[in-house]
Amino acid sequence: MPIRTNYTKFRLSGHILFWICSIVFAISAFYVASDQKLIFNSNVLLRAIIPNIGFALAVYINLYILIPRFLKSKKYIFYTFWLILTLAFSSLLIQSTLVYVLKTKSFADQFANMFSSHFFTAAFYVGITSLFKFVTDWLQFQEIRLKLVQIEREKLEAELNTLKSQLNPHFLFNCLNNIYSLALNNSPQTPEIILKLSDLMRHVLYESRENFIPVKQELDFLTNFIELQKIRLTNRMDIQFTVEGDIPDMKVIPLIFEPFIDNAFKHGMRNPAPSPYIRTSIRFRGGMMQFQLANNYHNTSGAVTHKNSGIGLKNIEKRLEFLYKPGEYNYEVSRTDDTFTVHLEVQLKN
Repeated sequence: MPIRTNYTKFRLSGHILFWICSIVFAISAFYVASDQKLIFNSNVLLRAIIPNIGFALAVYINLYILIPRFLKSKKYIFYTFWLILTLAFSSLLIQSTLVYVLKTKSFADQFANMFSSHFFTAAFYVGITSLFKFVTDWLQFQEIRLKLVQIEREKLEAELNTLKSQLNPHFLFNCLNNIYSLALNNSPQTPEIILKLSDLMRHVLYESRENFIPVKQELDFLTNFIELQKIRLTNRMDIQFTVEGDIPDMKVIPLIFEPFIDNAFKHGMRNPAPSPYIRTSIRFRGGMMQFQLANNYHNTSGAVTHKNSGIGLKNIEKRLEFLYKPGEYNYEVSRTDDTFTVHLEVQLKN
C-alpha cells in the first residue's frame, strides 16, 4: 500500500507540474509575441489559464474515457469520432469562455477565427499525453512481466532443488544396498567400495550443487561409479565404457547420466541371459555431449520403460526442461525385444 500511495502522489504531482509549465509557456509566448511589451495582469493570466483548462478537459477525457473504452477495445472508428468531437467541444469551450470572461468586443472579434488554432493545439496536447501514457503503460507492463518471470524462475529453482534432494537419497540408498549385500558375504572388497562411495558422495553432496559443473568432474564421477559397480559384480557382466573426443572445458548438468547407468546395472543383475552386457559411450561433437547406453534384458527381468521408471529416471526430463531450452537437448528411451537403449544429447555450457 505505501508503494501504491507514493506512486499516486508522484503521478498527481507530475500532472500538476505539467499544467503549471504549460501555463507559464503560454504567458511566455504572449510576451514574445507582443515584442516584450506585454504587461502582466489578470487578463493575461486568464488568457493562459482558460485555454489550458480546455486542453486539460480534452486530455483527460481521452486518457480516462476514450482510450480505455474504444482504443484498447480496437474500436478505432468510434475512437476517432469521439476524439474529434471532444477536440471540437474543447475548442468551442475555450473560445466562448474567453469571450464571456473578458467581455470585450474587440477581443471577441480577435478570437472569432481562433477555433482551428485551439482545435489543433488541443490535438497536440492529446497526442503528447497519449504517447506518454503508452510509454508508461509499456514500462509498467515490462515491469510486471519481469516480476512474473522472476517469480516463475524462483518457482522452477525451488522445484529443481526438490528434484536434486530426491536424487541424492535415491543414489545413496542404492549404494548402501550394494555395500550391505557385500558385507553380508564378508567380501574383502567392502572397504574399497566404501572408499569409492565416499568419493562419489563428495561429488553428489558438494560438487554437484550447481546447476552446471565442469564436464571432467562429471566424467570422473561416472568412471568411479562404474568401477564401483564392477567391483561388486566381478566378471558376471560385460561392461564397456568409452569416451570419444577431447574433453572440452565446458559444463554439463550434474548427475544427469548416473540414473541410466544405475538402472542398467540394477536390472542387468536380474537378467537370466548367459552373457548380460552394458555398453556406455560418450562423444563430444560440436559443443554437444552425446550419451548412449544399451543393455540386454529379459521380459521377466522388470526392465524399466520410459513411462514406468524409477525416481532417478523420472526427474531427468524435468531437470532437462528446467535447465535447457527446446532444441538444446534430445532425449530418447527405447526398448526392443531384448535390448534397452538410451540416447541423451545435451548442449554444453560455457
